[in-house]
Formats: sequence, structure tokens, C-alpha cells
Amino acid sequence: MIGRKIRHIQRYREIAFAFSRNGFGFIVKELGLYKIISLPKRLFMKEQDNEFRTKTTGERIRLFLEELGPTFVKLGQIASTRPDLIPVSIIEELEKLHDKVTPFTYEGAKAIIEAELEGNLEDIFDDFDQEPLGAASIGQVHYAVLKTGEPVAVKVQRPMIEKIIQTDLEILYEIASLAEKRFEWAARYELCGLVEEFSKALRKELDYTNEGRNADRIAKQFKKDPHIYIPSVYWDYTTKKILTMEYVEGTKLNDIGKLTREGYNTKVLAERVANSVFHQILIEGFFHGDPHPGNMVAFPGDGIIFMDFGMVGRLTPDMKANFATLVIAIMRQHTEGVIRGIMRMGLVSEEVDIQKLTMDVDDLKAKYYDVPLSQVSLGEAVNDLFAVAHEHQIKIPSDLTLLGKTLLTMEGVVETLDPDLSIIEIAEPFGKQLLIDRFNPKNVAANTFSYIGDYGESLIELPKKINELTNVVKKGKLPLEVDIPNVERFLTKLDRISNRLSFSIVLLSFSIIMVGLIVGSAMSGQSSVLWNLPAIEIGFTVALLMFLWLLYSIFKSGRF
Repeated sequence: MIGRKIRHIQRYREIAFAFSRNGFGFIVKELGLYKIISLPKRLFMKEQDNEFRTKTTGERIRLFLEELGPTFVKLGQIASTRPDLIPVSIIEELEKLHDKVTPFTYEGAKAIIEAELEGNLEDIFDDFDQEPLGAASIGQVHYAVLKTGEPVAVKVQRPMIEKIIQTDLEILYEIASLAEKRFEWAARYELCGLVEEFSKALRKELDYTNEGRNADRIAKQFKKDPHIYIPSVYWDYTTKKILTMEYVEGTKLNDIGKLTREGYNTKVLAERVANSVFHQILIEGFFHGDPHPGNMVAFPGDGIIFMDFGMVGRLTPDMKANFATLVIAIMRQHTEGVIRGIMRMGLVSEEVDIQKLTMDVDDLKAKYYDVPLSQVSLGEAVNDLFAVAHEHQIKIPSDLTLLGKTLLTMEGVVETLDPDLSIIEIAEPFGKQLLIDRFNPKNVAANTFSYIGDYGESLIELPKKINELTNVVKKGKLPLEVDIPNVERFLTKLDRISNRLSFSIVLLSFSIIMVGLIVGSAMSGQSSVLWNLPAIEIGFTVALLMFLWLLYSIFKSGRF
């Protein structure tokens, strides 16, 4: 750990100064970073400049991320998909993050292509534009033509970007570890876990073959739909650092003027965008995670082209069904259905207060009460519910939170095309069909049959497991852990119970002795006198008093 810090000392300095320049110098001070990088503490204890007093926290976070470059910009963009964890005001700023990078040189792109594809650029492409179509943090795209004549878009990864990102991720994890030890909020949000989650997503984007596979998978979803088109991947010209796809052109969906001039029906386009996204989510369970206007264009015939598949979401059959239940419950404003959906979708903590959760959902329901469905934002409603779930320590899987972000993005596109279209009305038939299919007798039987093998193995192993458990018990090594709330009260009651039980045992023993004396004296025909005292009479009196005292104690406790 110390070795890594020394090795990355210059990058630590850059991050520390970026904190300070954007009004977060107190973080450097509290984390003790100035000690690691040997800088005067006073540099990070200044009051914020007037420039930052006029900026919101979200704006300053965005500026901080943009200043530090590709890794931080990408992490900010990924973080913007987590409205369950991050306030709306900050999310809005993170959505403005831009890859403010200059294109790298044609020579650099050529070197990477030739190394990855093992050949001369001139032998691979018939034509290759030296100026990129666009540049981003991780890579840039060039127009090219294959030797076979097909026009293609070639995405080339930025030189040394993988090493840069790996360094930044190591530093971020160290900072998150320090923060969890020093800040209560960082521990509560499990900052290290979040960094790991975001890092995993970012590393996937560094491997362009993942994006290619995502494109192929979504293409299969729409192979019978002539109105949805996914560009083809040229796998012979694709590697971890190079992605070659069919070059497509179209009209941006947010350019309403141009769409109208070219004769597109924007209402039809809006409906097809919404239907295609819900088909991906609720039918296929695999969806484009960032359907913004830059990643979707229109082609003649009111068709939609999807592009850029670096960010995708995956839903299990259970996730799909639970989300469908949630959509229908939201539409019908059914509190219990909403809570059931949330509870099934997330990892529920033992500390969840169901009564308080119900009250919070009811409060949220008032926001949408008596609002026309055409005016209800499904994405906003879902994100609001996920935020409530987070407040109650219900952990929602990241793919579901990405779904909420996807819905919001898609709704923004649809609203531009057709402001009167009701997203929730389009979603409801998908949800109903999903639930009908789930409870179809044939599907239920098929699902049950699929579990028979697992259950059969469990039954076969049951005798063996019971034998192992028996051996453990015989050896007295059975571990037992009991978690009891209000343990002090419980122990007090347990103490009283044990005292009463002991008293009863003493009374029973005394009674047995007395019975023995009575039977013995009757059989011998002699009176039972011990030391000139009438033992039976005295014993009877003592036993009676003990019995009466026991009865009194039981009645007094009110638990007879």
C-alpha cells in the first residue's frame, strides 16, 4: 500500500489540488492526504473562494471530475445512474459531464490498429479518415472503408488509457478506505463497495469485445422487427482495443425541425422508441443502458437505429416479474403492491420498519395522486421509490437502478418527439403479459420441473447431512448463535422463570418427602414424631404455605 502511494505520488498531488481548487480542501485535511504527499496543511484549510460560494455542490463536483480527466469523468457518468444513492441535484450535474479531451494523433491510432490487427493499415482498409468523427475519454471513432467495400466506423482505444485508469482506480480505492474510517456517511454508503462496483463497470468498457457482444445480443432481439436496426459488428476487425461496426447514418431524434422537414412521423417514432425499450427490459431482460439522442437516430420509414452498447443492463426473470408488479402497482396507486415490489427487488435489512416504509410510500403516492397518467414519469416514480428503499436500508441491485436511469433518459427522448404519449400506459401491457406468462400453467410446470434435479440431489444428500449433524451434536460441537433484541429484559424474565421453577421443584421435593413420611407412619402404625415435634403436621403447614406463595406469585404476574 505504501509502495503504491509512493509510486503514484504525483497523481495524489493532482487529486489533492483538484479537491482544493473546487472547494473541497477540507476533505484533504480530514483524510490526512497532505501528510501522504508532504504538502503544507494550510494549503487545504483556506476558505472557499468567492467563485465557489456562488456554485452548488453538484457544480463543484462536476468541475472536480472534469479537471481530473477520463477515469473520473467516466466514474461520474456511471454514478449518475445511481439516483438511489446520490441526490437529484448532483445527478443533474453529473449528467452534464463531457469528455473534454482532444483527439489523439492519427499516427497513434494507426499504431494501435496495426498492433491489434497484425497488419499494415493500408492492407486492412481501402480508406481510413485521419480525422476522427468524434473523440471521448476512452477512445475515438474513425470512418473507414473495408477492402470489400463496406463503410465502417472504427473505434480505437486511447494509448495508455488502461494504465491511467488502473492507477486512478487504485488511488480512488485508497481514498475511499480512508473516508470510510473517518466519515460516518462514507461508512454508511459503503464507499469502498461503490468504488469497486463502478470500477468493474469501467473495466468492462475498456474491453471493446464486450460492447460488440452486447450489440449482437440486442440485434437478435429485433431481427424480426424491420423498424429497429442495430449496426453489425465486424469481428475479424475487432479486438479488446479495436471495435469495427457497420457505419450508419440517420437523423438525430432531438432535431424535431429536421425530422419534420424530412417527413418523419414523430408520434410513430416516439411510440417505437418506448416499445423497443420496454421490449428490451420486460421481455428480453437485457437492455441498452443509455438511450439518449446521441445513441439513437431515425432512418427512413420511421425506423430507429440504436448505437453505442458500452453500457447495458441485465434483469433476471424474477427481477422482470417484480418490476412488472411494481409498474402495475404504481399505475393503480396500490401501496401494498408497491411495497411488495420493492421488498422483492431489493436485499431487505432486518432493521426495516415496515410501518414507517408504508407511511413513506403513502407520502410519495400523494405526489402522483389524481395526476393524469399521461403526465406521470415512470422513470421518476421508480427512482423516487428506489430512493425511499435506500433510506430504509433496502439495497437495490445496480442493474435495477440503471433501469430507472434508462427509463428517465428514454422518457426525455419520447417527450421531445410526442409530449402527449403516456409512457406508463405503454408499459402496462408489457407488465401484464409478463405476469400472465409467469403464471401460465405450462410455464409453472416447466419451472417446477427445472428444479426437480436440484431438489432430488438435496434429498439424496439429506441422510448424509443428517448423519454429519448427528456426529457434530454427539461431540458437543454444535455452534449456536442467538440474536435477541432487548436482551436485558429477556434475561430478567428468564431469571424469574428459573427462580419460580426452582421453587416449584423444592416444593415438589418437600411434598414427596412428606408423602413418604405419611405412608411410612401408616404402614408401621406409629406416629411420626421427630425430636418431640409433630413432623407431618408441621410439614403439611410448610408445604401449604409454600403452595399458597407460589399461587400468589403466579397470579400477581398476570400470566396464569
